[in-house]
Amino acid sequence: MKSGYNIKWTDEALNNLKLITDYLITKWTERELKIFYNKLEKNLTIISKNPFVFPESGLKKTVRRSVLSKQTTIYYQIKKENVTILSLFDNRRDSKSIKL
Repeated sequence: MKSGYNIKWTDEALNNLKLITDYLITKWTERELKIFYNKLEKNLTIISKNPFVFPESGLKKTVRRSVLSKQTTIYYQIKKENVTILSLFDNRRDSKSIKL
């Protein structure tokens, strides 16, 4: 039985994560940072175990999205045994600026 899909990150997604982390460090407390990372970890676990549970993004047929919080959406793509995290998108920005 398969334990889950491998999670891979694009450079864009890692950069997004760094920007979010930097923002949380400067504007919020360590507690909020931990809450964010706990939500992210739980969400990635769900995606790894069943990536088809979240809907198609509407941007590209092969890209799915998972709302992490009111402010952040994860965009990802499934390929064979891998899930590639394409972007952690700030929902307050214009959706036309998503780099996938």
